[in-house]
Amino acid sequence: MHKLVCPSGRLHVKTLTLCVSLALPFVAQAQSTDAGTTSMPQVQVQAQKLGDAVGSYTIGRTRTATPLDMSLRDTPQSVSVITQQRIEDQGLLTITDVANNVTGVSVNQYETHRASFTARGFEVTNLQIDNIPTTWDAAWSAGEVLGSLALYDRVEVVRGATGLMTGAGTPSAALNLVRKRAFSKKLDGTIEATVGRWDKRRIMADVSTPLNASGSIRGRAVAEYSAGDSWVQYLENKDRTIYATVEADIGRDGTFSTGFSRQKMSPRGSMWGGLPYRYSDGSIIDWDRSKTTAAPWAGYENQYDNFFADYEHRFANGWKLRLTYTDATRDGDSHLLYLSGVPDRVTGSGLNAFTGSYVIQTKQKDFGVHTSGKFTLGERQHEAAFGYLHAKTDFNSNNRLANYDNASQVVSDINNWNPASYPTPTFGPQAFYEGSETTQQGLYGMARFTLTDRLKAVVGARVTKYEKEGFGAAPYLLKYDNEITPYAGLVFDLNDTYSLYASHTSIFEPQNLKDFAGNMLDPIEGKANEAGIKGEFFDRRVNASLAVFHLKQDNLGQAAGRIDRDGAAGPLLEESYYRAAQGATSKGIELDVSGEIVSGLNASVGYAIFRAKDATGVDFNSIYPRKTLRAFASYRLPGQWNKLTVGGGVNWEGSTYTVDGTVAPGIDGRMEQASYALVNLMARYEFNKQLSAQLNVNNATDKKTFAMFAAYNQFTYGAPRNTSLTLRYRF
Repeated sequence: MHKLVCPSGRLHVKTLTLCVSLALPFVAQAQSTDAGTTSMPQVQVQAQKLGDAVGSYTIGRTRTATPLDMSLRDTPQSVSVITQQRIEDQGLLTITDVANNVTGVSVNQYETHRASFTARGFEVTNLQIDNIPTTWDAAWSAGEVLGSLALYDRVEVVRGATGLMTGAGTPSAALNLVRKRAFSKKLDGTIEATVGRWDKRRIMADVSTPLNASGSIRGRAVAEYSAGDSWVQYLENKDRTIYATVEADIGRDGTFSTGFSRQKMSPRGSMWGGLPYRYSDGSIIDWDRSKTTAAPWAGYENQYDNFFADYEHRFANGWKLRLTYTDATRDGDSHLLYLSGVPDRVTGSGLNAFTGSYVIQTKQKDFGVHTSGKFTLGERQHEAAFGYLHAKTDFNSNNRLANYDNASQVVSDINNWNPASYPTPTFGPQAFYEGSETTQQGLYGMARFTLTDRLKAVVGARVTKYEKEGFGAAPYLLKYDNEITPYAGLVFDLNDTYSLYASHTSIFEPQNLKDFAGNMLDPIEGKANEAGIKGEFFDRRVNASLAVFHLKQDNLGQAAGRIDRDGAAGPLLEESYYRAAQGATSKGIELDVSGEIVSGLNASVGYAIFRAKDATGVDFNSIYPRKTLRAFASYRLPGQWNKLTVGGGVNWEGSTYTVDGTVAPGIDGRMEQASYALVNLMARYEFNKQLSAQLNVNNATDKKTFAMFAAYNQFTYGAPRNTSLTLRYRF
C-alpha cells in the first residue's frame, strides 16, 4: 500500500475527475461496439439463479471479493459460500453458526453474547450486508454475532485482505451477508416450526408475492420468533426478527428495491466475562458446563434496524449503473455482572464483583454509486467497474453507576456461590462515557483484462479518505488523507476444468497511537499474497480450490517508552509512546471443496493450516486455532427411499493456548485447549413436496470443550449435545 497525500486533506476534485475520465473511454467503447442494440430484457430471475443454485452447496457467481460478477474459479482469492441449502440442512440459525462452519474461520466466544471471528491468525473486522460494511465493534457489541440468518439468502466469505471493497480493516477475511430478494412473480413461501433441547421454540415465515397483476412489483416478508433456555444456568433468550422488501421493474431497463429489517434480542442471565480457569494453587478447575458468573437480572437488550434502497439501470450497451443507500441504527442497553480474580481451591474466596450498565447507539449511513460493464480493447473484450462509496458512523455510549454496599463486591465462595443471591443493583441516571464520529470515502476502479484466450489480469485500486474523531476521557483525531489500496490478480486457464491464479491484495487499519514526537502513527498496512489452483467439476456443480497464502502487517505500533509531554512531574502524568515496526506474519494453506459430488450428494470440505509469528518470531493470537477442518455432507437416498435425506459432518480444531498473566510466581500460567472434533448429524423426511420434518443433532458425542479462554484466568464452555426437530412447509 502507498499513501497519496492531497494538500487539502480531502478526496479532491482532481482525483474524482481522474477516475471518471478513466471510466469514460470504456463506456464510450462499449457504446460504439454495441450501437443499435435494443434494451436488455429483465434479468432478475437469472440473477437469482446465478446467486443461489437452488439445492446446492455452491453458487455460480459472486461479487464479494471484487465489484465484478465473477465465478469462484475466476476470482483470484479464496472464496467460500454457505448457501441456503446448507443453512437448512445444518439448521444454522445465527451468524456465529456460519462462522463455526466455514473454511478457515473460527469463533472466539468470550462471553455468552459477545464473540470475535478470526481467520488466518487475525480478527475478522469486516462484516458486511450486501457488500456494505456494518456497524459492528467487538468491544461494544451486544449480541450482533448471534444475529438471525432468517433474512439472508446466503453468506459469502472472502479470505485475505479485502480493502478494495471494505476500506479499513484487517487482512483476515470478510463475511458478506446477502439478503433475500423479492424475485418471485407468484405466491410462494416457507413456514418453519422448531422445538429443541433447553425448551427451544422457534417459528419462521418467509412469504413472496407479486403486488400487481403483471408481477412487475413484487414483495417479500420474513418474520421469526425464537425463545428458550440454555445449558448455562439462568440464561434465557428471546429473539425477534422482521424483514420486508419490495422490488419493482422501472421500465424495461431499471430495477428498484427497498426494504427494512429489525432484529431484536432480549436475553437474561448473560455472562460478562467468563469462569475462573484455575485456583490460586495452579490447579485447573473442572466446572459443570451449567456454571455461570451472571445473575438472573443481567442481560443485553439489543436492537438493529436497517433500511436500504437500491436502484440498478441496465444500458443498451450492456453497462450497468447502480445506486445504493443504507441507513442503520444499532441500540444496546446492558445490565451486567463481572467477576474477577483467582479463587482459593478450598475456601472459594478471592473473587470480586463489579456491575456495569451501558447504553449505546450506533448510527451508520452509506451511499454508493457503482458502474460496470464490458468494453473492447485490442480486439478483445474486457470488463471494468468503477464506484464511489461514502460511509458515516456516529457512536455514543452512556453508562449508569450502580449503588451497592461493599459486601456486594466480594464473592465469598465461588465453589458454592449462587448468582441468584446477588442483589439487583440500583442504577443511577445515564452519563456520557465515550463517543466517536467516523467518515470513510472511497473511490475504486477495477478492470479485468483478457490478455489471451486463457490468461486474464484483474487490476484495480481504491483511494480512501478516513477520518475518526473520538470523544471522552482521552479525545483523539485520526485523519488520513488518501490511502491507496491496490488490487492485482492473474488467472490462467489450464483447460476447461482447472485454473491457476495469483493475487496481491491489501488493506489498512488506523491506530490511535502516538510516536515520540506526539504524531499519530500511520495506519497498519495489511498485505496478502496468495496463489493456488481452482477447478469446476461435474458441469460446474462442484467448486474446488487449493491456496497458499502469506499475510503481513506493517507499521504495527509497539510500545517504546513513556514520556511526560506537559512537563508536570509524576509517573501518572506520563503517557506511552510507540514506534512503527514490522508486524505480524501469517502463512499457510487452505483447501476448499463444495457442491453436488454425485446426484443427491451435497458436500462441503474445508481444511486450513497456518503459522502466525510476530516480529520477534513468537506466536501471536495463539488462542486462534492454527488448524481447522470443516466438513459436512447430505445425501438424498435413491429409489423407494428418496423421501429420506441423511447427513453429517465434523468440525475439528487443532490445539490452542495462551498465557495467564494473573498467576502467582512459580505457577505455570499456560492455558491450553487440546484439539477436538464436534460431530453434527441430520436427517430429513419429506412427506410430500410441501411438508418435511428434519432432525438435527449437534455435538453428537457430547464433547466438553472451551468456547474461549483469555489471559486473565477466564474461559467459557461450548454447548453440550443438543437436538432440534423442525417441521417445514413450502407452498
